Amino acid sequence: MKFSYRKLSLPRRSDYFGTSILKPIIPVKVIVGGKTVNYSALIDSGADFCIFDAEIGEYLGLDVKNGRREEFGGIQARGGAVAFLHDIVLEIGGFKYKTAIGFSYDIAKRGLGVLGQKGFFEYFKVIFDYVGEEVELREKPI
Repeated sequence: MKFSYRKLSLPRRSDYFGTSILKPIIPVKVIVGGKTVNYSALIDSGADFCIFDAEIGEYLGLDVKNGRREEFGGIQARGGAVAFLHDIVLEIGGFKYKTAIGFSYDIAKRGLGVLGQKGFFEYFKVIFDYVGEEVELREKPI
């Protein structure tokens, strides 16, 4: 399945990027029981696992803080952010699979979800084509 990169406008012109940047952001469905949320997620090969905003988990009826606790950090110097892992069903391009997703109160509000190594890359072969502005996902046999 193929997805177009999303073009995001920058708040001010950059000498390096111009007026916008391209990101491999794709639509996903997060499913818990009979509830579904449509969400946008960034494919991030540097992320160790999938992390979504805690409000998504709450909307789906999860007791977010009752999940398996996992600390995470990123490129910034400070660490100590926390995610709470829950088993959910993720649907991408019609392909549904069970996986664990971290829900966190420590990510930016109204931000994007992150699709990382555990929970995403273990299920898909990912081909990035920045120049062609396209990302291709190929399902791996489970």
